[in-house]
Amino acid sequence: MTPHISQRLRFSLIGLGALLLTAAAPAQTGGPEADGDTQPTATAQLTLDDLRTFTDVFNQVRRNYVENVDDRTLLESAIRGMLSELDPHSSYISGDDYRDLRDSSEGHYEGIGVDVEPRDGRIAVISVINDGPADRAGINPGDIITAIDGKPVEGRDPEEAIDTLLGKAGTTVDLVILTPEGEERSAKVQREYLQIPTMWFRLLDRSWGYFHIGVFNKDSAVDLKKSLDSIDEDGIALRGIVIDLRDNPGGVLQGAVEMADGFLEEGLIVTTRGRNSAMQMEFRAHPGQWLPGVPLVLLVDRGTASASEVLAGALQDHRRALIVGERTFGKGSVQSVLPLRNGDGIKLTTARYYTPSGRSIQAKGIDPDVVYEAGGVANPEAGRKREADLERHLDRDPTAAPESGNAGSPANGIDLDEALRVLEEAKILVGPEAPTDGPRSVDPP
Repeated sequence: MTPHISQRLRFSLIGLGALLLTAAAPAQTGGPEADGDTQPTATAQLTLDDLRTFTDVFNQVRRNYVENVDDRTLLESAIRGMLSELDPHSSYISGDDYRDLRDSSEGHYEGIGVDVEPRDGRIAVISVINDGPADRAGINPGDIITAIDGKPVEGRDPEEAIDTLLGKAGTTVDLVILTPEGEERSAKVQREYLQIPTMWFRLLDRSWGYFHIGVFNKDSAVDLKKSLDSIDEDGIALRGIVIDLRDNPGGVLQGAVEMADGFLEEGLIVTTRGRNSAMQMEFRAHPGQWLPGVPLVLLVDRGTASASEVLAGALQDHRRALIVGERTFGKGSVQSVLPLRNGDGIKLTTARYYTPSGRSIQAKGIDPDVVYEAGGVANPEAGRKREADLERHLDRDPTAAPESGNAGSPANGIDLDEALRVLEEAKILVGPEAPTDGPRSVDPP
């Protein structure tokens, strides 16, 4: 079975951004921006009357709302509202969610080990982690979850229902499963602390290596290098490499930057720019390259987001890889996780990232060199959104460099006809699903 991450984690990793920064401790005057000349200048100051207006609204709600709401809930709701009005990726993080975010960035989560999606008012199982709790309970791809802990899924908010599959390791969840054959059965599944399976690989026609990367964590580049080394130890000389980033929501920047560094000899990989001088950063490649001169193809679609776009943009600008598929999601913003005094935190958009040529991908995405639409790589689904479709999305930086004109131009050293022939023969260019016959997976370190 092909490993996937849970649907909720996929959504949260898109929000995680190209870069996750965690401040060690809150500054006395409001966080890490308060250090000397790094503090951005305020555009307007609140007056005492403004603060009184907030107090008036707070008191009106606590006195007159139809149901009783405790003060702490009201205050947290006000904070959440302030952050959610900024952009789709800034949010308040409670203590438990803070831990979950940290775990997911390190490649772990607590759950039953399934990838699911809402379908016709129910929850469809897309894939199951090998030897995970759901797998051992006999749950298979194609099954439908119709009830969770005695509550029917139909009629509930789909994402809320999916969230109930997650929970603390050691706790159990009771499911009602409908098989594709129409058989209904019950399953009690104990949640576990799971490693998110992020990559598997196989060999394609004529010694092309196919690597499916589901999400980036801090060890993604290490895992890929292990796979390349194991192929070399088997005495196989790769004639080309395919990295499948379709539906990869991104994750942690470190993994994507280190992977780009592995395929580049020198030069910029990505830069970040924000109002705070601490967010003016650049990442460069170091000497030493994996498989120099070996053709490299990246498969992308509208679900390719964030750190995945960093990798695609860097290799496209340096003409090291051929980008094949459809225009990517367009998640080109950086989120920093800033701790609060009460142990909670906020995830705040603090910068945009830029490709080596200076392009801002925010709300634009990466245009592929070779476009495959319906019937090919992309097979776009009606209603699937990109960053530019989200409410209050951050605009693309108007001062960024224009498009580089790489689209449609094969990268150096790549025989386009040969690359596409191999992909088509391997049935990779016929839809969004990766090949499933006999994947070789690499264990996380």
